Amino acid sequence: MNFLKSKSSSLSDQELISSYKETSDLSILAELYQRYMDLIYGVCVKYLKQHDDAQDAVINIYEELIDKVKKHQIEYFKAWLYQLSKNHCLMKLRKKKGHSVEIQDEFMDLQDDSHRELVLNKEHQLNAMEKCIDILKDGQKISIKLFYYESKCYQEIAEITQTDILQVKSAIQNGRRNLKICMDNQSQIN
Repeated sequence: MNFLKSKSSSLSDQELISSYKETSDLSILAELYQRYMDLIYGVCVKYLKQHDDAQDAVINIYEELIDKVKKHQIEYFKAWLYQLSKNHCLMKLRKKKGHSVEIQDEFMDLQDDSHRELVLNKEHQLNAMEKCIDILKDGQKISIKLFYYESKCYQEIAEITQTDILQVKSAIQNGRRNLKICMDNQSQIN
């Protein structure tokens, strides 16, 4: 699925975002988006189940980016774009479901409420995890985000953070342990 034509550069996501915010050049945004278009298409197929709907969503998400990238402070573009795409698909499903519920309100199944509850529970867990990540020590927070959100290896993280690989491994291990403790505490509170 390549509807965007752009030249490929070696600029990082952050550099492309900064350049786009300064120039509003859509070819820069297209290059950035094209890096993750397969991921976004996969997310859209997963949620929408129809390839035509997913292709439409990929185009609509790109159109959303034209304004949203300028408005938001984006630290990790891939993770941010994944969440934006997921939310786009969920909103599309809610709109579809809203129309069918209006037509057949009296036939609504109890499964819809349980599904909604599962989605809300999942969103609550993700919000709790984000809060727990935010309270980690800086080294752990950065290492966890780079390792899990950006799929960086130990060596890459060591280079980015200018630390030793053993410190990176330790930060990730301690970060995971602290995340688990924080998440357990969050679940006990709620």
